[in-house]
Amino acid sequence: MADLLVTGGTVVDGTGNPGYPATLAVEGDRVRILRGNGEPPPAGRVIDATGMVVAPGFIDMHSHSGLMIFAEPTHLPKVSQGVTTELIGVDGCSYAPFTDPDELRRFVTFNAGLDGCPDLGYDWDTVASYLTRFDNEVAVNIGCLVGNSALRIAALGWDQVPADQRAVANMRAMLREALEEGAFGMSTGLDYPPGSYASTEELGELCKEPARVGGLYHTHVRYWMGDQFLDPFREAFEITRQGGCPLHLTHFYHKAKYPRGSDVMFDLLEREVGLGVDVTFDAYPYEWSSTRLTILLPQWIQAGGPEPTLARLADPDCRERFKAELANGDPDDTWRAAHEWVRLGHFGEPHNRRYENMTMAAVARERRQDVVDAFLDLLVEENLRINEVQPGPTGSTLAKFVTHRLGMVGTDSVFIGDKPSPRTYGSFPRILGEFVREERHLSLPEAVRKFTSFPAGRLGLPDRGLLRDGFAADVVVFDPERVRAVATYDQPRRQSLGIEYVIVNGTVVLDRGTHTGALPGRGLRRGHTR
Repeated sequence: MADLLVTGGTVVDGTGNPGYPATLAVEGDRVRILRGNGEPPPAGRVIDATGMVVAPGFIDMHSHSGLMIFAEPTHLPKVSQGVTTELIGVDGCSYAPFTDPDELRRFVTFNAGLDGCPDLGYDWDTVASYLTRFDNEVAVNIGCLVGNSALRIAALGWDQVPADQRAVANMRAMLREALEEGAFGMSTGLDYPPGSYASTEELGELCKEPARVGGLYHTHVRYWMGDQFLDPFREAFEITRQGGCPLHLTHFYHKAKYPRGSDVMFDLLEREVGLGVDVTFDAYPYEWSSTRLTILLPQWIQAGGPEPTLARLADPDCRERFKAELANGDPDDTWRAAHEWVRLGHFGEPHNRRYENMTMAAVARERRQDVVDAFLDLLVEENLRINEVQPGPTGSTLAKFVTHRLGMVGTDSVFIGDKPSPRTYGSFPRILGEFVREERHLSLPEAVRKFTSFPAGRLGLPDRGLLRDGFAADVVVFDPERVRAVATYDQPRRQSLGIEYVIVNGTVVLDRGTHTGALPGRGLRRGHTR
């Protein structure tokens, strides 16, 4: 007897092949495909999927849910998109391993404008104990990367110092242990200190560890490097050449400020592939980016961690130095002009809540302050926790990245602030509704492959990403004629339409578009099937 049957639907199995009529049987946490006209077995429940697509659960290659999912474990923004597995520990910002609980809490404070700072026990230290924390406590499956910031803090502290041979050996040992405990690779966010202090050579040495076990180097590149266009990606290729590790470029997209078009970026990829580099990337289908507001600070202000950063922000001499640097390096006043577009969120202090969703420039006008002073004062008052949303990818190029043969989906979803980027709620349905159904940039089977088996294969998930007998029962059922995203810049927390059922490890989590409250998610371990 099956626990659940999904009947009448078209199975799009994740291979990229056309869909076919079949019944899906869920038995425990595994699936079985029933084809033909025979009588299906009895089942505890039958879902009628007539007119709908039955697909493997979607896999998100970039999510900032590493802390907030514990505070909001139903994880509706992602479940309502059909996501059943997501990758965290991105941008060099992982919360394990941290053997010193004080340093973990300091890092939470430092990164609160990106990943939040919920009131948790923070009762883990290793990757193994962190992953266990997710088991049957959250709605989706979680895979994690090891951020190089965590490695650097343990081996070198928070300052901008070079890594000697001993420090590199210590970081490699920590990374090796984390990979053995189930991490899928190493991440970097080379705009975010202290991980940004790592040299190309240091990162090349660290990449030798994931190379040994088939893990990934997953990187937010050093965007300020060289020509600030292709040179950051050239460094990423050099790092993986030195380390011998597969490369994954995260949130790979074209920015309006780039001097040349997106085709030049793809030409670079193709040249590197021709030279034998193993590279993939992820992209999201929205024009709005989001990160912690501290990204607009120079790195010298952020040296040493949260306490020294806050002290410098309040120091009049440091402020004058920062203003002088802006005056010398911002001749067209582009820094200030950009703040007409930087929307702020995640305010905790009651007297600042009125600024939620206002632009930096509007806040400065209301406070009757210079925009730089308002910026610095708010970071001090809010203990660095402010998030920002601003223009990101060039809208006219989004489809090129989503449809590229090396591309998969990473929502880069952020779960804090009243109005996060709409990518948090709408990425997968927007692709299905706009890029597939309406604009026909890619076929439905190919889109599902990019959402499922492609990322599963890249991560090395041996039993997910396809609907095959014996595979994990991670399933999404959606209406291909109705699915669409309704999240917008002004109303980003609107649930998408057309995703009707989501099943995680055999348990129905989304039922007729409504969350059931079930929490069957697991911390996934690299190379393990359960």
